[in-house]
Amino acid sequence: MDTPPLNTSSSSMTKRPCPSQNPNPGFHNLDQVAQSLENFLRLSEFPSLSLDLSLERLLSSLPTDADQTLLIDRALHMGSMLLDAANHSSRKRASNHNSLAWPLPPDLTVKVFSSLDTQSLCHAAASCSMFNKCARDPLCYENIDLTTLVPKVNNAVVSTMIQRAGKALRSLRIGVVAGAHASTGSCQPLVYTIRNATVDGSNFSWNDKRSRQGRESSILTRSCLNPLTGCDDAPGTHLRKLHLYNIERMDNASLCAALAACPSLLDLEIVGLHVELRQTLMSVSTNCHLIERLFFESSKTGRDNSLKTPTCIHLVHSCPHLTSLSLRGFKLHDYKVRILLKGFQKLKYVDFSTSYSITGNFLRNLGSSNGGNLLEVLILRDCMHLKEVEVARLLAAILAGDFNCLVHLDISNREGLASEGDWYRRCYNSSIMPIKHVLEARPDLCLLAEYPSEGSYIETFDAELNGDMSFPSHTSDEINCFSTSESSYNSDHSSRHEDGQEASYVIFEESSDEIDFLTL
Repeated sequence: MDTPPLNTSSSSMTKRPCPSQNPNPGFHNLDQVAQSLENFLRLSEFPSLSLDLSLERLLSSLPTDADQTLLIDRALHMGSMLLDAANHSSRKRASNHNSLAWPLPPDLTVKVFSSLDTQSLCHAAASCSMFNKCARDPLCYENIDLTTLVPKVNNAVVSTMIQRAGKALRSLRIGVVAGAHASTGSCQPLVYTIRNATVDGSNFSWNDKRSRQGRESSILTRSCLNPLTGCDDAPGTHLRKLHLYNIERMDNASLCAALAACPSLLDLEIVGLHVELRQTLMSVSTNCHLIERLFFESSKTGRDNSLKTPTCIHLVHSCPHLTSLSLRGFKLHDYKVRILLKGFQKLKYVDFSTSYSITGNFLRNLGSSNGGNLLEVLILRDCMHLKEVEVARLLAAILAGDFNCLVHLDISNREGLASEGDWYRRCYNSSIMPIKHVLEARPDLCLLAEYPSEGSYIETFDAELNGDMSFPSHTSDEINCFSTSESSYNSDHSSRHEDGQEASYVIFEESSDEIDFLTL
């Protein structure tokens, strides 16, 4: 029996190509799609009416309304896909063009971007893909500034910026800044808090801010600084500057946790936060031993009486590099201020503007001793209890040769200085302050002593307190300190009884004019 030939199998094998001969089965389909797309795009050469008529004719050829609806949906979807593809191709071509036309290599571009402010950097990142890639380098976020005049930034934005910076983060400024603000080291006293913005002529109204509460003012919350914390490689590890402005929901625990994550902090500025002075200073003393500048403005002028003597002593011992100290709007007593000024051996800049309870007694015999002889800037503007006689003694000491490094002194007061016996009785035109003689003897000294003839600051302040503040009573021992004799000025009889037993933490030795810190 003859074996039939295998023609059928042979013919079938020749009709089926081997898969290896066509590595991309959809290649021909892509060519077909490209050809169809090319033919379709050529329709743009004809009037748009032709495309409309073609679509209408196609719709009329369909038998049911459902089929017509499906065709329209497909046309819309296809148009959307075509638009997305065109935009993608346009961005890709623009990025390739920018890469060829941009004269700087990527490393220099990153260097340029690192010099931009945060808002300009975000604008550059949104301009093209090439810039976006360069703008994501951590070095571009070394200095983050997210401050605004009105609330705009939320926690997610802060977290994204900090995460992009990583270990490269060196400076962080967030919050709402009311009006213009001075640069670091400026001698001009400016009030940053939104609460006092109307008093200082800012364009940001406190009433406007209150009207936005619940809608915009609480965008930043207590957790906005959480991205700084973490393990040893946390972004806060190498942070040098931290400025926080008017973050309403920030509390003591959150701020202290953030400071604990910033051991390398050199510059700390806190304005308008509802946090306690004592807890904040204790956290600084515990965690920020390298700090050089501390600016802290109270959100409630005259109400924070939390500062204690052990806190002052701990701060002096733990932060020996401090050169600039600003505590504004707090209730401070003279002997506590004296601990700070005589304890810090490198202090050059001091600002106690709008502080409550300061009489000026702490200035006695300070300009010729360690801690006071290096002062270059001393600002006591609008200290309600600052006494005329103490200011006169200060000016007399300057004439005698003390405070020879001082170049800026501000003793202005919108309601005048307090008289010797009763701070309610104000002095506007003092006859015992040798201002003219000081200006003649020290032409290098910028002396600001502005006192209006009338004012209403005390009445306004009392109305704000609503009886919540008890004014200090003047004891016989304290009144004896207000003698106008020069021998009284050269003594260190500071009132130390206001903390009760805490006065035993510090002793002033009159013979050596130095402070001995004795902790129990």
